[in-house]
Amino acid sequence: MNTLVTGGAGFIGSHLVERLVRDGHQVSIIDNFSNGRRENLAFLGNSNSQVKIHEADVANFDSIKDYFNGVDWVFHLAALADIVPSIKMPHHYFQANVDGTFAVMEAARHANVKRIVYTASSSCYGIPNEYPTLESAPINPAYPYALTKFLGEEIALHWAKVYNLPLISLRLFNVYGPRTRTSGTYGAVFGVFLAQKLAGKPFTVVGDGNQTRDFTFVTDVVNAFVTAAASEISGEVFNVGSGESVSVNELVRLLGGDVTYIPKRPGEPDKTFADITKINSRLNWKPEMSFADGVSIMLENIDYWKTAPVWNEESINEATKEWFHYLK
Repeated sequence: MNTLVTGGAGFIGSHLVERLVRDGHQVSIIDNFSNGRRENLAFLGNSNSQVKIHEADVANFDSIKDYFNGVDWVFHLAALADIVPSIKMPHHYFQANVDGTFAVMEAARHANVKRIVYTASSSCYGIPNEYPTLESAPINPAYPYALTKFLGEEIALHWAKVYNLPLISLRLFNVYGPRTRTSGTYGAVFGVFLAQKLAGKPFTVVGDGNQTRDFTFVTDVVNAFVTAAASEISGEVFNVGSGESVSVNELVRLLGGDVTYIPKRPGEPDKTFADITKINSRLNWKPEMSFADGVSIMLENIDYWKTAPVWNEESINEATKEWFHYLK
């Protein structure tokens, strides 16, 4: 297939590119490198005839539309993530996640692509009423990132309906794995903890650490993307999770190290846990990586986080003060 990955230099995107190349597909990448890293594509070597990299902003339709010509599969991963920056800069998130999705859907429509997979977020559920959480659960985004990702999903599904675009939306739960981002933004727990471990600093655990997360390994997520692209189903939403919910205390036990407990933040769920019955029954997809094995792989690749910021209680409090102000 001729495939296109927006955000292909990002954490999940780069793993998807790696899988598509391994499967023998031609791959075009669109990335503006605001979050993505060229180092994430080092596996390609100096030259790779299967891959073309286009540096462009997906929100600019005119700059990206020609890259969709002749494409079979489109994977739309380009987005701005994280909670606190979305509160501080909602206009940037709306432009990237909403306008960007609109431009991608339009480019895909004009190019008559054969398949689109949209990357949605489980943050759209807010703090759910039931666990495991079904795709039919009420939508309750608590901050601009969650809202803009859901609005992007609504655009994608609407384009699938009105313009008959063959599209599936995948709502991802707490994805982790090698190349998890190392940016200066406080957020992803694995990036925070691994940098702290390298620096010999204690892990900053929020609350009592008994909160649980549906940690889903990136190769399982990539497999869900490829499975969705190869299917005949369209206009549907699927949760992508690990099938279990693991406590943060269990994570730090597996990582090994001292712990500092910091105050719980408003707007954070005590639990995330995807009901993956639908994707298992409709797409025959299921996760394969155990959490213990996934953590072991992260530790084997820990040097990736040697340049990441090392957070402590004081710097986290400063970075998340907007959180407490808005999410009461």
